[in-house]
Amino acid sequence: MNIAIFGGSFDPPHIGHEEIIKQAIVKLDIEVLFVVPTFLNPFKDQFFAPAKKRLEWVEKLLLSYPKAKLITYEVDEQRSVPSIETIKYIKQNYDLNEIYLIIGADNVKSLPKWNSYKELKKLVHFVVATRDGLNIPSHLQKLQIDVNISSTDLRAAIKREFLPSILADEIINYYTRKPMSNTIETTINLLDEKKAENIQVFDMRDKDYIVDDVILATTLNSKHGMSLADYIKKELKKSGEKILEIEQSDEWTVIDLGDMLIHLMSPEYRAKYNLEEFLSKRVDKEEY
Repeated sequence: MNIAIFGGSFDPPHIGHEEIIKQAIVKLDIEVLFVVPTFLNPFKDQFFAPAKKRLEWVEKLLLSYPKAKLITYEVDEQRSVPSIETIKYIKQNYDLNEIYLIIGADNVKSLPKWNSYKELKKLVHFVVATRDGLNIPSHLQKLQIDVNISSTDLRAAIKREFLPSILADEIINYYTRKPMSNTIETTINLLDEKKAENIQVFDMRDKDYIVDDVILATTLNSKHGMSLADYIKKELKKSGEKILEIEQSDEWTVIDLGDMLIHLMSPEYRAKYNLEEFLSKRVDKEEY
């Protein structure tokens, strides 16, 4: 089987990504196009939309392209995964002949810096998606993509005309929300990924309380609670959030972000102190 692999952050997906998908399916001699959202680009130190949200967007985008298949491997790993590792994972799971690896024109110069580049170029046939008139060496195969837009540009100024129609409303709503709304969703996704239970969000704005929002989550045990706190701290810092203070114990950890408090509690302490009843007297809760 001949396949192509198209990886990216998709933060957010845009019409340039969609055009690459269309062109790859039509122009390359392949049976399947594997689209692989990254958990974190190896050359970046943060993402903006959480991995779970980006997966949902790409999955929805691919509904219109039966020859395209979503690969969740890198997001499932919850770490920065080099392309060589993803290639080997796919080779282990599929009987392959030719592998085309689609890269952006802006990545050509940095290719020799990629992890295990010498091994990688023996495994794949590179295909370059053109962009912004960037020069591409003649020996490399090209996909002519006449869309000059980047996810970075879109995050700075969201424009509907550069978004896939099937995703436009969702993406606009997501990136134009208040920053704290994004932080809440990111935190919920992080807690869910790490198996926290009974996640609840309380909107305390316009209430007589010390913060705007409170998140409660139950930990499995003290070790899980400590691990959750470290993970939340690390990942929120990647997305630019400033953590003011962390009060931590085996049974109960409080993470203070100024406008939001995150409570990570053991089942016993959650039942004993019943914070949700205290907060619910002031506002209706949301459950996740």
